[in-house]
Amino acid sequence: MKWNDHFKLPSDHAFLGASKFAWLNDDVDKLRRRYVRWMAVQRGTELHDLAAKLIKLGIELPQTSKTFDQYVNDAIGFRMRPEQKLYYSDNCFGTADAIVYDEKTKFLRIHDLKTGETPAHMQQLMIYAALFCLEYHQKPAQMGFELRIYQSNEIDIANPAGEEIFTIMDKIIQFDKVLNNIKGEL
Repeated sequence: MKWNDHFKLPSDHAFLGASKFAWLNDDVDKLRRRYVRWMAVQRGTELHDLAAKLIKLGIELPQTSKTFDQYVNDAIGFRMRPEQKLYYSDNCFGTADAIVYDEKTKFLRIHDLKTGETPAHMQQLMIYAALFCLEYHQKPAQMGFELRIYQSNEIDIANPAGEEIFTIMDKIIQFDKVLNNIKGEL
């Protein structure tokens, strides 16, 4: 059998693919809603990629109240690093949209760009802060934090206490051990 090569496919998974077969039960209206949500996710990914490039290149955008413009400009202004992976273990890691740590003042800043309609939760950024502290051996009680979510032309800002971050760090450590024990049993 000579198999066809498909080098020019847009991705590894089609919208009407076999691995996500729920579309078989859709009517046209449900299919339309599902596709619009899927396209919004694709657009969000492209916007994050564009933001990261603009930040890396230091290209500021017009000063507007638009979420994207504010996010990019603030990240450049604070000299943040875009799309930084944070790692504790194979069970717990993530990518912060934009992050910077001032070693002199022991101040951690994390910004997150949300392009969708679903309300964001500050816990996600608190987990990133905990991962940062675990990976870089920082003590949250001796640090300051500013976490920002950019969504729907608004900026939600939180300044969690070190104890809040420490509690998450403790849970990560505890749950990582539990998961490793489970893996050892399987």
